[in-house]
Amino acid sequence: MAHSPVPVTQSDGRVELADDTAVAASRFHNAELAPVPLGKRTWTTYNFFALWMGMAHNIPSYTLAASLIALGMDWVQAFLTITLGNLIVLVPMLLNSHAGTKYGIPFPVFARAFYGVRGANLPALLRAFIACGWFGIQTWVGGEALYVIVGKLFGGGWTNAAAIGGQPWTLWLSFAAFWVVQMLIIWRGMDAIRRFENWTAPLVSVGFLILLVYVLVKAGGFGPILSEPSKLGWGSGFWAVFAPSLMAMIAFWSTLSLNMPDFTRFGGSQRKQFWGQILGLPTTMSFIAIVAILTTSGAVSLYGEAIWDPAQLAAHFDSPALVIVALVALVLATVSANLAANVVSPSYDFSNAVPKRITFATGGLITGILGVLIQPWRLISDPHIYIFTWLGFYGGVLAAVAGVLIAGYWLVDKTTLSLPDLYLENGKYWFTGGWNWRALVATVVGAVIAVGGAYSAPGTGPFPADGMIPFLKPLYDYSWVAGLVAAFVLYLVLAPRTSAAPAVTVATTD
Repeated sequence: MAHSPVPVTQSDGRVELADDTAVAASRFHNAELAPVPLGKRTWTTYNFFALWMGMAHNIPSYTLAASLIALGMDWVQAFLTITLGNLIVLVPMLLNSHAGTKYGIPFPVFARAFYGVRGANLPALLRAFIACGWFGIQTWVGGEALYVIVGKLFGGGWTNAAAIGGQPWTLWLSFAAFWVVQMLIIWRGMDAIRRFENWTAPLVSVGFLILLVYVLVKAGGFGPILSEPSKLGWGSGFWAVFAPSLMAMIAFWSTLSLNMPDFTRFGGSQRKQFWGQILGLPTTMSFIAIVAILTTSGAVSLYGEAIWDPAQLAAHFDSPALVIVALVALVLATVSANLAANVVSPSYDFSNAVPKRITFATGGLITGILGVLIQPWRLISDPHIYIFTWLGFYGGVLAAVAGVLIAGYWLVDKTTLSLPDLYLENGKYWFTGGWNWRALVATVVGAVIAVGGAYSAPGTGPFPADGMIPFLKPLYDYSWVAGLVAAFVLYLVLAPRTSAAPAVTVATTD
């Protein structure tokens, strides 16, 4: 007869299973979802800092900052908006990261404690589909950079090729080639991704700095760039754009605010993951933001328009060699960031849906296919769609999930989970048929409050001008805050007060 697995708590608070035999036999368990043994939780503060450097320094991070200039902000307004957004999203990110380090579990397993062993598939797959969208966006902009590189080498015959679906067929070919390269790396597994990241992460900084230096030289230094006035001023025009833009800045990393346990499960201690992220996210995003803002502002001075896509900006440069060096660095680093931020987590999420059948490589292939079907070229075609539609909408929905997780973990369960029951049928987290209706209600209500009033200015998006649900329209500009607070409060009201099974405490040996 199988005996119950015993959770063991180390003196530093981290928990592992002394014997996971019974858990391993469960259909809700596989090697990738299992708690990481303490001996393999080795990530240091630097590892988390480097992770953020690799994930934050990419072309969409650049376009995020540059798009604010395109919307009419000056460099000060854009920088303040991004920095504030990063500091705000860091809070739920650190709160949800704690469980990964304490229990060695990925995000979909963490979500089982509140949504149910089966119900966790709802937030996990929701998160996965958004990652697919980001994978597609990263792949599109990487393919676009590849298209510009080849165009500089082979001339107008490549860049002015016949159009198919509104784009040159050579751009589609570049997109496909970029997609195939990533799929080949993914298929070789997590070790191949890590090796690739080790030597590509710093390259993106080189590429962006080349763009900045070129624009500075052409523009005559910082003076013309910093003197570019805001088209919005500091009155009502600015505040109307600031609120939804701030929500979009938060939404940019709201996916990671949920699934950071996928990475912090490897943390050597809470202190290491905590400081690694505090030092990593705000600094790396602030660096890429200021580079993007100054470069895009310089483009306004040089070309009379805010060219927020770095590949398109590089296409204006006179020196083919300079363009090629800059964009090769950006292409390689974009692959690195894409694989880390948008493949690892959905692979866990898809695996959680069918643990015994979907492997890491299979999950990555699913991510890649869905990333194309989402049509990323439409999402990133316009800063209004990119910020107000794509980022604003999904950020509000994911905020509701974050509200449930934070309320459940910190206030209801007080950071104490029954680790074995996260993998067992008919255990503590089975609830009703594997689903916790309280978390579902809190998530749905929070999401509706956040994005029910989604609206678009005429001609700029898919939503009606008066909002899908008109009386909720004012809340859409604050979608992330509205979703987080509503779901957080509602889950606290609905959730029963429970306590986890006690764990055996032993001293650490190191």
